[in-house]
Amino acid sequence: MPVLAEKLKGLVVWLPRETIRACIPESFRENYPRTTVIIDCAETFIQRPTNLKSRSETYSNYKSHNTAKYLVGIAPHGHIMFISRAFGGMASDKFIVEKSGFLQYLLPGDEVMANRGFTIDDLLFPLRVKLNIPAFTKCKPQLSNEDLTTTRRIARVRIHVERAIRRLKVFKILSSTVPVSSLKNFDDILLVCSAPVNLRSDLIREPDEFAEV
Repeated sequence: MPVLAEKLKGLVVWLPRETIRACIPESFRENYPRTTVIIDCAETFIQRPTNLKSRSETYSNYKSHNTAKYLVGIAPHGHIMFISRAFGGMASDKFIVEKSGFLQYLLPGDEVMANRGFTIDDLLFPLRVKLNIPAFTKCKPQLSNEDLTTTRRIARVRIHVERAIRRLKVFKILSSTVPVSSLKNFDDILLVCSAPVNLRSDLIREPDEFAEV
Protein backbone atom coordinates (compact mmCIF):
# COMPACT_ATOMS: atom_id res chain seq x y z
CA MET A 1 0.00 0.00 0.00
CA PRO A 2 2.79 2.54 0.72
CA VAL A 3 4.30 1.79 -2.72
CA LEU A 4 0.93 2.32 -4.42
CA ALA A 5 0.43 5.58 -2.52
CA GLU A 6 3.85 6.83 -3.58
CA LYS A 7 3.12 6.02 -7.25
CA LEU A 8 -0.39 7.52 -7.25
CA LYS A 9 0.10 10.66 -5.14
CA GLY A 10 0.65 12.74 -8.29
CA LEU A 11 -3.01 12.22 -9.19
CA VAL A 12 -4.26 13.98 -6.05
CA VAL A 13 -2.80 17.48 -6.20
CA TRP A 14 -3.91 21.03 -5.47
CA LEU A 15 -4.62 22.57 -8.86
CA PRO A 16 -3.33 26.01 -9.94
CA ARG A 17 -5.87 28.82 -9.53
CA GLU A 18 -5.99 29.44 -13.27
CA THR A 19 -6.92 25.80 -13.86
CA ILE A 20 -9.65 25.94 -11.21
CA ARG A 21 -11.09 29.12 -12.72
CA ALA A 22 -10.92 27.79 -16.28
CA CYS A 23 -12.77 24.60 -15.32
CA ILE A 24 -15.36 26.13 -12.99
CA PRO A 25 -18.86 24.82 -13.87
CA GLU A 26 -21.67 27.11 -14.99
CA SER A 27 -23.50 26.43 -11.73
CA PHE A 28 -20.76 28.32 -9.81
CA ARG A 29 -20.10 31.18 -12.19
CA GLU A 30 -23.01 33.46 -11.32
CA ASN A 31 -22.86 33.42 -7.51
CA TYR A 32 -19.61 31.75 -6.44
CA PRO A 33 -17.06 32.30 -9.23
CA ARG A 34 -14.11 32.62 -6.81
CA THR A 35 -14.73 29.28 -5.11
CA THR A 36 -11.41 27.46 -4.86
CA VAL A 37 -12.37 24.38 -2.88
CA ILE A 38 -15.42 22.66 -1.38
CA ILE A 39 -14.72 20.70 1.80
CA ASP A 40 -16.43 18.11 3.93
CA CYS A 41 -15.41 15.40 6.38
CA ALA A 42 -16.14 11.72 5.85
CA GLU A 43 -15.98 8.84 8.30
CA THR A 44 -15.21 5.15 7.91
CA PHE A 45 -16.13 2.59 10.55
CA ILE A 46 -13.18 0.94 12.26
CA GLN A 47 -12.94 -2.06 14.54
CA ARG A 48 -13.26 -1.05 18.20
CA PRO A 49 -9.75 -0.67 19.65
CA THR A 50 -8.91 -2.61 22.79
CA ASN A 51 -6.91 0.34 24.16
CA LEU A 52 -9.31 2.54 26.16
CA LYS A 53 -7.67 5.83 25.13
CA SER A 54 -7.78 4.90 21.43
CA ARG A 55 -11.36 3.71 21.83
CA SER A 56 -12.35 7.08 23.29
CA GLU A 57 -10.47 9.12 20.66
CA THR A 58 -12.04 7.22 17.77
CA TYR A 59 -15.63 7.14 19.01
CA SER A 60 -17.89 9.28 16.84
CA ASN A 61 -21.02 10.60 18.52
CA TYR A 62 -22.40 11.41 15.08
CA LYS A 63 -22.02 7.81 13.85
CA SER A 64 -22.37 6.11 17.27
CA HIS A 65 -19.41 3.96 16.30
CA ASN A 66 -15.62 4.04 16.33
CA THR A 67 -14.48 5.72 13.13
CA ALA A 68 -11.57 7.17 11.21
CA LYS A 69 -12.43 10.71 10.10
CA TYR A 70 -10.81 12.58 7.23
CA LEU A 71 -11.16 15.84 5.33
CA VAL A 72 -11.92 15.82 1.60
CA GLY A 73 -11.46 18.93 -0.55
CA ILE A 74 -12.57 19.13 -4.17
CA ALA A 75 -12.28 21.76 -6.88
CA PRO A 76 -15.65 23.11 -8.06
CA HIS A 77 -15.57 20.79 -11.08
CA GLY A 78 -15.15 17.73 -8.81
CA HIS A 79 -11.42 16.93 -8.84
CA ILE A 80 -10.21 15.73 -5.42
CA MET A 81 -7.41 18.15 -4.57
CA PHE A 82 -6.93 17.33 -0.90
CA ILE A 83 -7.38 14.25 1.24
CA SER A 84 -6.16 14.53 4.82
CA ARG A 85 -4.62 11.90 7.02
CA ALA A 86 -7.09 10.05 9.22
CA PHE A 87 -8.11 11.41 12.62
CA GLY A 88 -10.10 9.78 15.39
CA GLY A 89 -13.87 10.03 15.04
CA MET A 90 -14.16 12.36 18.05
CA ALA A 91 -12.15 15.09 16.27
CA SER A 92 -14.21 18.11 15.24
CA ASP A 93 -14.35 19.42 11.69
CA LYS A 94 -12.54 22.58 12.80
CA PHE A 95 -9.76 20.63 14.53
CA ILE A 96 -9.14 18.57 11.39
CA VAL A 97 -9.04 21.67 9.16
CA GLU A 98 -6.50 23.26 11.49
CA LYS A 99 -4.27 20.21 12.00
CA SER A 100 -4.43 18.50 8.60
CA GLY A 101 -2.27 20.94 6.65
CA PHE A 102 -5.24 22.09 4.55
CA LEU A 103 -4.80 25.77 5.40
CA GLN A 104 -1.32 25.96 3.85
CA TYR A 105 -2.82 25.56 0.37
CA LEU A 106 -5.05 28.63 0.61
CA LEU A 107 -4.17 32.05 -0.83
CA PRO A 108 -5.63 35.52 -0.19
CA GLY A 109 -8.81 35.95 -2.22
CA ASP A 110 -9.72 32.27 -2.19
CA GLU A 111 -13.23 31.18 -1.19
CA VAL A 112 -13.95 27.97 0.68
CA MET A 113 -17.40 26.36 0.62
CA ALA A 114 -18.54 24.04 3.41
CA ASN A 115 -21.50 23.04 5.53
CA ARG A 116 -22.62 24.60 8.82
CA GLY A 117 -20.35 22.36 10.90
CA PHE A 118 -17.24 24.15 9.65
CA THR A 119 -17.09 27.12 12.02
CA ILE A 120 -13.64 28.08 10.75
CA ASP A 121 -14.01 31.82 10.09
CA ASP A 122 -11.35 32.58 12.70
CA LEU A 123 -8.89 30.30 10.88
CA LEU A 124 -9.58 31.75 7.44
CA PHE A 125 -9.85 35.46 8.28
CA PRO A 126 -6.09 35.96 8.92
CA LEU A 127 -5.44 34.30 5.55
CA ARG A 128 -7.89 36.70 3.84
CA VAL A 129 -9.95 33.72 2.68
CA LYS A 130 -13.74 33.87 2.57
CA LEU A 131 -15.96 31.11 3.94
CA ASN A 132 -19.29 30.35 2.27
CA ILE A 133 -21.58 28.23 4.43
CA PRO A 134 -25.37 27.98 4.83
CA ALA A 135 -26.85 30.63 7.13
CA PHE A 136 -27.60 29.97 10.81
CA THR A 137 -30.94 30.88 12.37
CA LYS A 138 -29.05 32.00 15.52
CA CYS A 139 -31.66 33.54 17.84
CA LYS A 140 -34.12 34.18 15.03
CA PRO A 141 -37.20 31.92 14.68
CA GLN A 142 -36.46 31.49 10.98
CA LEU A 143 -34.12 32.55 8.22
CA SER A 144 -34.73 35.78 6.30
CA ASN A 145 -35.63 35.47 2.63
CA GLU A 146 -32.09 36.58 1.70
CA ASP A 147 -30.49 33.99 4.00
CA LEU A 148 -32.83 31.31 2.71
CA THR A 149 -31.90 32.07 -0.88
CA THR A 150 -28.18 32.01 -0.04
CA THR A 151 -28.54 28.72 1.83
CA ARG A 152 -30.31 27.11 -1.13
CA ARG A 153 -27.68 28.35 -3.57
CA ILE A 154 -24.86 26.97 -1.45
CA ALA A 155 -26.63 23.65 -0.85
CA ARG A 156 -27.19 23.23 -4.58
CA VAL A 157 -23.50 23.37 -5.42
CA ARG A 158 -21.94 22.15 -2.16
CA ILE A 159 -23.58 18.76 -2.69
CA HIS A 160 -20.86 17.89 -5.20
CA VAL A 161 -18.35 17.20 -2.41
CA GLU A 162 -20.79 14.65 -1.00
CA ARG A 163 -20.99 13.04 -4.42
CA ALA A 164 -17.19 12.87 -4.56
CA ILE A 165 -17.20 11.17 -1.17
CA ARG A 166 -19.77 8.67 -2.45
CA ARG A 167 -17.34 7.82 -5.24
CA LEU A 168 -14.66 7.22 -2.63
CA LYS A 169 -17.00 4.96 -0.69
CA VAL A 170 -17.39 2.75 -3.76
CA PHE A 171 -14.19 1.13 -2.52
CA LYS A 172 -15.15 -1.55 -0.03
CA ILE A 173 -12.29 -0.70 2.32
CA LEU A 174 -13.87 2.73 2.93
CA SER A 175 -17.48 1.56 3.15
CA SER A 176 -17.00 -1.39 5.49
CA THR A 177 -15.40 -1.76 8.93
CA VAL A 178 -11.61 -1.43 8.82
CA PRO A 179 -9.75 -3.85 11.12
CA VAL A 180 -7.37 -2.31 13.64
CA SER A 181 -4.47 -4.11 11.92
CA SER A 182 -5.06 -2.07 8.75
CA LEU A 183 -5.14 1.34 10.43
CA LYS A 184 -1.37 1.79 10.18
CA ASN A 185 -1.81 1.99 6.38
CA PHE A 186 -5.10 3.89 6.38
CA ASP A 187 -3.61 7.21 5.26
CA ASP A 188 -2.10 5.44 2.23
CA ILE A 189 -5.43 3.71 1.61
CA LEU A 190 -7.18 7.10 1.44
CA LEU A 191 -4.71 8.33 -1.16
CA VAL A 192 -4.86 5.12 -3.21
CA CYS A 193 -8.68 5.31 -3.32
CA SER A 194 -8.71 9.02 -4.21
CA ALA A 195 -6.42 8.68 -7.22
CA PRO A 196 -8.70 6.48 -9.37
CA VAL A 197 -11.69 8.66 -8.44
CA ASN A 198 -9.87 11.50 -10.23
CA LEU A 199 -9.45 9.27 -13.29
CA ARG A 200 -13.18 8.72 -13.63
CA SER A 201 -15.42 10.73 -15.94
CA ASP A 202 -16.40 14.25 -14.89
CA LEU A 203 -18.32 14.52 -11.64
CA ILE A 204 -20.23 17.53 -12.99
CA ARG A 205 -21.57 17.71 -16.50
CA GLU A 206 -23.10 20.76 -18.08
CA PRO A 207 -25.91 21.59 -18.43
CA ASP A 208 -27.12 18.79 -16.16
CA GLU A 209 -24.62 19.08 -13.35
CA PHE A 210 -26.40 16.47 -11.26
CA ALA A 211 -26.01 13.61 -13.75
CA GLU A 212 -24.09 10.81 -12.02
CA VAL A 213 -21.86 8.57 -14.06
